[in-house]
Amino acid sequence: MRVARWGCLVLVLAVVLGGVTWLVLALRKPPPPSCAAGSYSLSPEQAQNAATIAGVGIRVGMPAHAVTVALATALQESKLQNLTGGDRDSAGLFQQRPSQGWGTYEEVTDPVHAATAFYQRLKALPGWAQLPVTEAAQEVQHSGAPDAYAQWEDEARALASALTGLTPGAFTCRNLVPDAPKADLVTVADTELGRASFTGSHDSGSGWALATWLVANATRFGVDTVTFNGQQWTADSGKWSPSGTADGRLTLHQRSAEG
Repeated sequence: MRVARWGCLVLVLAVVLGGVTWLVLALRKPPPPSCAAGSYSLSPEQAQNAATIAGVGIRVGMPAHAVTVALATALQESKLQNLTGGDRDSAGLFQQRPSQGWGTYEEVTDPVHAATAFYQRLKALPGWAQLPVTEAAQEVQHSGAPDAYAQWEDEARALASALTGLTPGAFTCRNLVPDAPKADLVTVADTELGRASFTGSHDSGSGWALATWLVANATRFGVDTVTFNGQQWTADSGKWSPSGTADGRLTLHQRSAEG
């Protein structure tokens, strides 16, 4: 009898422990999607907007320093979020004001227009390329807090270096679950980047810029694999790993609407 009781007790304990384990696993939330350039973390939304700012900068022929200025500005003004409002009539990534000649409300909340307008005003500044990041940003924005952009300089520089292809493989996104494309890749790429080819061979700088742009937009375009120059990023791994020959070739894989 005593043996039988111990057997029942062990069985009950096993059932209880099994139930607790199941409950813990069921309640455990998966880690949230995130992106990073070096030690700086972004949400997928922020990453997509940062990639747009960098991509537009490349399209209009601006160097990495200009992209750094633009990213530091957007980090300060909106935390890289396309805000629908702000101080007075400010809106968008750069909190641009329609009343100050930045465009209509619809335009300043269009990330491509907003970034293009920012670069146009930056380029019009005499000697802008020699200005420190925070001074250049202030000359464009005329902010009431002129020194606030400086706090974002290191993060903006890391992002700009990764997104313009200067630092290979420095940008990644993890814990993504890409689904079917939510937008047409070629149409959006032509708008943000100009005519971009996502196949064939590329030099290191342009190839890494395109590869990084794809990773930052993986959720939007259903991209689950990007390969460039012997390195491969996958949505499952969330990192770049060696893959094949460093031949300068760029390829990608998108999930279909059927899965």
